[in-house]
Amino acid sequence: MSLFANKTLLITGGTGSFGNAVLNRFLHTDIGEIRIFSRDEKKQDDMRHEFQAKMPEVADKIKFYIGDVRDINSLDNAMYGVDYIFHAAALKQVPSCEFFPMEAVRTNVIGTENVLTSAISHGVRSVVCLSTDKAAYPVNAMGTSKAMMEKVVVAKSRTVSPEKTKICCTRYGNVMCSRGSVVPLWIDQIKNGMPITVTDPEMTRFIMSLEEAVDLVLFAFEQGSTGDILVRKSPACTIKTLATAVCEIFSGDTENIKTIGIRHGEKVYETLLTNEECANALDMGDFYCVPCDKRDLNYDKYYDSGDVTRNPLQEFNSNNTELLTVSQVKEKLLSLQYIRDELYKMNIDF
Repeated sequence: MSLFANKTLLITGGTGSFGNAVLNRFLHTDIGEIRIFSRDEKKQDDMRHEFQAKMPEVADKIKFYIGDVRDINSLDNAMYGVDYIFHAAALKQVPSCEFFPMEAVRTNVIGTENVLTSAISHGVRSVVCLSTDKAAYPVNAMGTSKAMMEKVVVAKSRTVSPEKTKICCTRYGNVMCSRGSVVPLWIDQIKNGMPITVTDPEMTRFIMSLEEAVDLVLFAFEQGSTGDILVRKSPACTIKTLATAVCEIFSGDTENIKTIGIRHGEKVYETLLTNEECANALDMGDFYCVPCDKRDLNYDKYYDSGDVTRNPLQEFNSNNTELLTVSQVKEKLLSLQYIRDELYKMNIDF
């Protein structure tokens, strides 16, 4: 018997890459029901047909709810009887959020507040919210909205007993081959005989698989305390290394990589753990934990007392983590089902 035995799990933004990965991981387990909550009826219909075709014996565990995290009433309609929530609904495209920052606020900040309010009122036992490395030292609207989302998560965790509803957060870097990410774009460019386009070849990014993203959420679910932010110790690589690896796997021309310049709101490198968070962060092996600051607003006592000790940890970013080589990135890419499926379609041996 697992922690999810006969339980009901709600995934907001569940038609995305993360939701699909969770379904593939959980449907054949003893979980009772998985609710997919999203605003796109076409993606829900596509997912319904896909899982009925490939997992007909367990597809009836999936229930679909059309709604938007911006509308708390639609969340309430999907929340009855829910035990656990993975909150993945978000606006994630950096350039889009730069041009429409209030849309990012409505979904990423207010939407998260709605999810947590509804979850608490319906007695949901545990909520894990998904954040991003762009929330650490944010320079763009997407990262700023996600940083505010994290603040909402931590603040909300202070208002409810963890015995009633545990609320925590995960923060991770780029998920390889997720919807809207760069690797599928490059594969299409190679298929069409076009040059691979990169913004800045020396830019570094954390990389992880969808399976590793699910593992992080499960770690937070099982090991996190309310108000915690959990971070995976991920490797990174330069954009040039990633592009070269994709070219070599798909028989593209490594000499035909075109630099097009940094897009709106992009960073040269990303941070998963800030120097300020390092002061109290906990090293948990393959993960870091940033515990909730339990102090209240009574700051008068800190004028004459405090804690001068500091954790020796330093900022964890995509420049000072392990940088993978081309061969290491190729190995990581070839472990992904998406890459193997694309190679099969192109009749390329691997």
